[in-house]
Amino acid sequence: MIIRSKAPLRLDFCGGGTDIAPFTDTHGGIVFNATINRYAYCTIMDSSKSESTIHSIDYNNITSFSSIDDLVFDGNLDLIKAVIKRMSKYGNLNRPVDIIIHSDAPPGSGLGSSSAVCVALVAALARYFNLTLKKAEIAKLAYDIERIDLLIPGGLQDQYTAAYGGFNFMGFGRDKSVVLNPLRIDPDIINELLYHLVLIDVGKAHSDGILDEQAENLKREDVIPYYIHMKRNAMDMKDALLDTNCALFGRLLNDTYLTKQKICSRITDGRIASVYDIAMECGASAGHIQGAGGGGHMLFYVNSEQRRKQLEEELTSIGCKVVPFSFEPNGVETWVVL
Repeated sequence: MIIRSKAPLRLDFCGGGTDIAPFTDTHGGIVFNATINRYAYCTIMDSSKSESTIHSIDYNNITSFSSIDDLVFDGNLDLIKAVIKRMSKYGNLNRPVDIIIHSDAPPGSGLGSSSAVCVALVAALARYFNLTLKKAEIAKLAYDIERIDLLIPGGLQDQYTAAYGGFNFMGFGRDKSVVLNPLRIDPDIINELLYHLVLIDVGKAHSDGILDEQAENLKREDVIPYYIHMKRNAMDMKDALLDTNCALFGRLLNDTYLTKQKICSRITDGRIASVYDIAMECGASAGHIQGAGGGGHMLFYVNSEQRRKQLEEELTSIGCKVVPFSFEPNGVETWVVL
């Protein structure tokens, strides 16, 4: 028997960072995002070998284990090990299995790939153990594995987004409470957004330690207004799309990027600034860094086909990669291959 799963990656339109404590405990967070047709995949299959194996295709890394006790956090595939250890409370790997993981975007992409991997593996193991878990339970387990078991810094949006999929307006409060509002965006507006949006891989992963610096900066009262401003932008962006106003969405996207730079000095480095400036010179009216910043992916809003082509050619010439995408309405999915 073979179990497979996939969980979608996401675009963060606005509010990323407001989903991180201690800001959520005091002010509450708001995030507006959407999933795309780029995925993290997991396969679990029975093995003929004497040991179970974990194979990360992205890292070209294989590790073996005979029992859960063999899974030691040593910097080698720790996220996968942590999922297996946590899920072993719900079922047992009574026979050797091969677990294969890969993603359409690597860690550091800014598209929530690590959390999507975590969600995909939690869902696959739940299916393997014949567990019935709601999407909220899958997301909560993935959050606990990343933030509690492994102490990886970050917020709440990625796990819930990968579990549920679609366009989501998300609220965060004390004690890690999450209110998720799926949005029914007019299909014409979704297609119009796709006509204007360009997703770019800037050619380097996001910088380590940015989230730690952002959390430290939250202790400064002077940065709080910027987070509150992004919350307001998230609400306005959601309303803009519901009101079929893509142009306003674009303006708010750019304002969010400019605001986010004021939160942490490392969000925009020389490479990011250069990519942004070239894109704006080529006709983009808005740009926004994805994820923590310092690298990964950027999302641009372009007004015309002619300018879009120029932007793509110019950014490709400096080592960026254009990433084709569509929006994905579904969250994590599992299936059985007999």
